[in-house]
Amino acid sequence: MLFKYKIVNKNGDETEGKIDAISEDVAISSLQDRGFVISYIQEVGKGGLLGMNFSFFERVSNKDIVILSKQISTLFGAQVSALRVFRLLSDEAENPVLGRTLKQVADDIQGGNSISVSLSKHPKVFSEFYVNMVKSGEESGNLNETFLYLADHLDRGYELMSKAKNALIYPVFVIIVFITVMILMLVMVVPKISAILTDVGQELPFLTRVVINLSEFFVAYGVFFLIVLVIGGFFFFRFSRTRTGRLSIDRFKLSVPYIGDLYQKMYLSRICGNMNTMLASGITVVKAVETAATVVDSAIYEDLLKNAAEAIKTGSSVSNSFTNKGEIPNIMIQMIKVGEETGELNSILETLSKFYEREVTGAVDMLVGMIEPAMIVLLGLGVGGLLAAILMPIYNISSAI
Repeated sequence: MLFKYKIVNKNGDETEGKIDAISEDVAISSLQDRGFVISYIQEVGKGGLLGMNFSFFERVSNKDIVILSKQISTLFGAQVSALRVFRLLSDEAENPVLGRTLKQVADDIQGGNSISVSLSKHPKVFSEFYVNMVKSGEESGNLNETFLYLADHLDRGYELMSKAKNALIYPVFVIIVFITVMILMLVMVVPKISAILTDVGQELPFLTRVVINLSEFFVAYGVFFLIVLVIGGFFFFRFSRTRTGRLSIDRFKLSVPYIGDLYQKMYLSRICGNMNTMLASGITVVKAVETAATVVDSAIYEDLLKNAAEAIKTGSSVSNSFTNKGEIPNIMIQMIKVGEETGELNSILETLSKFYEREVTGAVDMLVGMIEPAMIVLLGLGVGGLLAAILMPIYNISSAI
């Protein structure tokens, strides 16, 4: 969220500006930490059209964070000071949200905060996993290596997610175009042909009657149908932002044949990869599990990991905390157990992460290979059915003459 503010600085001068923060309380806290007295603060766009907030469209992508991490690593390796690094990158950032965020991070660093604390004030841009890794790098004195490791880790995750999403773009696009063309045919072409067929007075084939009824429905109620779809889409979006909605949608995604297996492997790869990265940096097991819950991007696995973290705090092992969880395969539990017994948990998690990453890649490649023939069959059935519905009565009429 973006907030407008007016503040009084240490010299008694009143200035105004904007700050990006997850909530108004965080924005106020960030300004007060810099020693400012706040005289006015309000969310940008609040009270506008229907009170809607369009800051959703302003976001920082994973790709932006990957590139940023590589740039920070390079500058730290060149012995550039942290303050200078973030000032320079804030000026050069192409994404305006990222630019504002980096400027605020630089201001906080100048005010005496550490890099990790400064980054933690922007949870929408820098995840808890990212902040914990930076904190570990500060404690070990290897910030440039930490940012480079973060860039490589995030890049692998970004590539995996992009591959899975890109595999679905083609079929979704084809289906949308196909449905649009079919509706236009039903609304603009079929009514003219159906008028001719009806005037002849012959009994129409079943398929033709179905097509004509669909055409009449879209002609008479098409606008209302579109309005219902838009309203339904709006409420579905609102529902998907709630806790219950996220759980329902994630449960549905995991229950879909083949697609659910793909999502499960993707989540498991992310969990193992994040835990491995944090444990290798010296972060405790409990903190690693808790942080993995915040970045897994699944409400179901988030709850599972939070419950596992609570169990580990009471003395349970990682493998036992994952036992009897249907979302965690038994082979993964057994391998983690071996890692705990041999003291090679970090190595086991790395192996599991790479294994599930390969599984996701293979599943996506297979899905792409299946989609193309499936699309051809779907388009053939749709177009063939429509043509048959129109041509059959025309053929019957010509035969009767």
